[in-house]
Amino acid sequence: MKSVTIVSDDRVGLLADISYILGKSAINIDGLSVDVVGGKAVISLEVKDPKRAAGVLQCNGFRTTDLDSIIIKIANNAVEEITDMLEGEKVQVKEFNPLSSDAEDSIYAISVDKPRKATKMLSAFILGNSEAPSYY
Repeated sequence: MKSVTIVSDDRVGLLADISYILGKSAINIDGLSVDVVGGKAVISLEVKDPKRAAGVLQCNGFRTTDLDSIIIKIANNAVEEITDMLEGEKVQVKEFNPLSSDAEDSIYAISVDKPRKATKMLSAFILGNSEAPSYY
């Protein structure tokens, strides 16, 4: 099952709005994780049809990330270490986009040429991983 990730200003009722919109479109949320950094809510939803869910959310004004992106949370000073680690294992970074940050941590969407390998390498930092540290 793939995830669709939403980036939005954090506010009361945000999850209720997202749930309502998806429910009206008969899209079930099978799992979710939320992290708030720098006033932005980064919400990863596990759904059976992420393309359809992303389309419904976008039509309702929500910003979603590329479905093939890996979403990670790391310390602000760890970007170079992460990119070096990936490149050291011959994983080419195509895009490294910041989604949100505060004084200590940042959340990024990463696109790579070998997503399976990168996901395994970055598993400790992937948003929604209950064992993920917020540092590198």
